[in-house]
Amino acid sequence: MMDAAEQILSERRAGRGFPALGADAPADVAAGYALQFRLAQAMGAVPPAGFKIGATAPGMRAYLGLEHPCAGFCPAAGIQERAGRFRLADYVRPGVECEIGLRLGHDLAFGEHDRDSVAGAVEHVFAAIEVVDDRYGDFRAVGAPGLIADQVFHAGGVLGAPASGWPGLDLPAARGRLLVDGAERAQGTGAELLGHPLDALAWLAGSPAAELFGGLRAGQVVFLGSVTPVVWLEGPCEVVVAFDLLGEVSASFA
Repeated sequence: MMDAAEQILSERRAGRGFPALGADAPADVAAGYALQFRLAQAMGAVPPAGFKIGATAPGMRAYLGLEHPCAGFCPAAGIQERAGRFRLADYVRPGVECEIGLRLGHDLAFGEHDRDSVAGAVEHVFAAIEVVDDRYGDFRAVGAPGLIADQVFHAGGVLGAPASGWPGLDLPAARGRLLVDGAERAQGTGAELLGHPLDALAWLAGSPAAELFGGLRAGQVVFLGSVTPVVWLEGPCEVVVAFDLLGEVSASFA
């Protein structure tokens, strides 16, 4: 009989949504992270190329029906740089998010951290696009444990060029805009991310994901969260995320 992680991976590779796990469904958040780790093992993604943090913004928590942020691992195969290219056929219901991203220059051990203790580990910051996939039908019915097990919607991402001026950038004031085919669809600032993007990183370093994956490692990237609501894509298009302090990044969907 297939393990729950193998079921998730098998359905995903077949282009289908998140499976009904029945008795194997994670009963709580801890079980959700444990299943996510087994999924990473099944994908050969331990250690992962990085992490995403979901629901860092109050609006996103309300939209997803979550009471707290959630973290997911990011496999290397899904991450592109500067200008991404994606096939719509590879997703159930693809969407894009306007993200502040970073790359770590030093390890961060699992444990309690604050804004100051994580700042020195950040090598670069940049504009980023996270590609998400609604594999769930009714994601509120799946609940936080199931969403966590399935990497919290993660389906890929694009990293922008490192922003000049780091350290020293006022990340909470960074304003990001998400455009689809040249039309602005949403905008927001870094302050949406738990008040300060580095507070989101500190949260991640003390999260169950960091504990299971053995902390955060130099070279890993982190998608800190979307400063805008997710924008679901309805067909082929060009997506641009532009931050006044961080630069631009783009993705093409065909």
